Amino acid sequence: MSGPRAHWLFGDQLGPHFLAPSGPGPDPDAPVVIVEARSVFRRRRFHRAKAHLVLSAMRHRAAELGDRARYVRAETYREGLRRAVGERGVTVCHPTSRAALGLVTALPRVEVLPPRGFLVPFGDFRRWADGLGERRLLMEDFYRRVRRAEHLLLDPGGQPVGGRWNLDADNREPPPRGEGVLPVPPPRWPEEDEIDERVRADLDRWERSGEVRFVGRDGPRRFAATRAEALRALEHFVTARLPHFGRWEDAVLAADPWMAHSLLSVPLNLGLLDPGECARRAEDAYRSGSAPLNSVEGFVRQVAGWREYVWQLYWYLGEEHRHRNALGHHAPLPDWFAELDADAVRARCLSGALAQVRDTGWVHHIPRLMVLGNWALQHGYDPAAVTDWFHRCFVDGYDWVMVPNVVGMSQYADGGTVTTKPYTCGGAYLNRMSDLCRPCAYRPGDRTGERACPFTAGYWAFTHRHRDLLAANHRAVRAVRGLDRLDDLPELLAAEAVRGDAAP
Repeated sequence: MSGPRAHWLFGDQLGPHFLAPSGPGPDPDAPVVIVEARSVFRRRRFHRAKAHLVLSAMRHRAAELGDRARYVRAETYREGLRRAVGERGVTVCHPTSRAALGLVTALPRVEVLPPRGFLVPFGDFRRWADGLGERRLLMEDFYRRVRRAEHLLLDPGGQPVGGRWNLDADNREPPPRGEGVLPVPPPRWPEEDEIDERVRADLDRWERSGEVRFVGRDGPRRFAATRAEALRALEHFVTARLPHFGRWEDAVLAADPWMAHSLLSVPLNLGLLDPGECARRAEDAYRSGSAPLNSVEGFVRQVAGWREYVWQLYWYLGEEHRHRNALGHHAPLPDWFAELDADAVRARCLSGALAQVRDTGWVHHIPRLMVLGNWALQHGYDPAAVTDWFHRCFVDGYDWVMVPNVVGMSQYADGGTVTTKPYTCGGAYLNRMSDLCRPCAYRPGDRTGERACPFTAGYWAFTHRHRDLLAANHRAVRAVRGLDRLDDLPELLAAEAVRGDAAP
């Protein structure tokens, strides 16, 4: 084989910016290698819809590239690369996981190029973080730096448009009373094609043979698997849904799982969209008067703030961050949780969240954090197992996404490196921000008795269990003081001990 070195694309590097020749990049005429490694699905029990989505996206990308692509199906990446290029060298953009980076750096004749698909170079973040000394790594400070560097939502003098950097206070409205769904156009769904049919047939065959096992259901593909589908999803969100996004960003409706969320984390994390183009398209909507500032700032904060922050933390905090367990939580995930057995659960919020993960591989950030993560935190599930579960069961879940989000934010396993206090709540918050509680078998205000809300009881049991740690945290000490006012605490703790890991 003669000519330029081939360029290797992983399954989350599928957009055109991973082949663009600007900066240190692949040769514009380079052949492209895509390896479909069966071992990935044998090692871990992924959500069936996630396996379908990733394989569909990879095969669609190969079809788009035509003769330029060398698509290899192999047992391992190493074997597939050898079959694709033999002893010749390849280039590859910096992978998104430590395991993948370890693989490519261990292989001979592989040149690792700088990462793409993110806004902030590693060196810029490290200089900022190292320069903080004893001060905390605050996302808010980092977000403002990104806004300035990318000139996002700034006035001519370099100040934030509207006078405020953060409009979160405008984005915490409960769902509209009496409405089962938001008055928002639904997401734009892609249409499956013959590639999807072949993917589904392959997955069926692998499962029948016992080669692989999945969790969850593989219904119609709901998320973009091509660049064209991703661009249509972005445009539909900006024009039809972004104007409604901000005010109900933290609300939950049982019959409206998508609310006004973008669902763009999925194509972003496949590399089909670039965060810069998403943020700037949203800014264009504000500048043209078609979307309010609170919605646009909230979306920009997600894409150019939190997503960038999580990516940088994954690499900056090192491999040891995934192994942190500051609260000493070691309980295994019960079968009903691990298997997404929503039908075993009576608590409406938890059952609904598990059912949506089972059926789609996705829920928005409030069910992730304040229902699923909250339950795991209250019941002392091992944070490494929780991280792995989120990684496997969510279509937008990758190692770099879930380690900081779960270890750092959701499970407070790093003791406060990422967040200042544990993210846990009782039923009162869920009742205020959703329509889930009124028809539920439990009452959010009851701590004990037959209708005691398991989240309310779990909140106080968690606070009691970690009383000393929380008392030393100025943001959590109020909850500790509340324990002293509970005359039914012994009864509550006894009931929680009896519940154990049973489905609520």
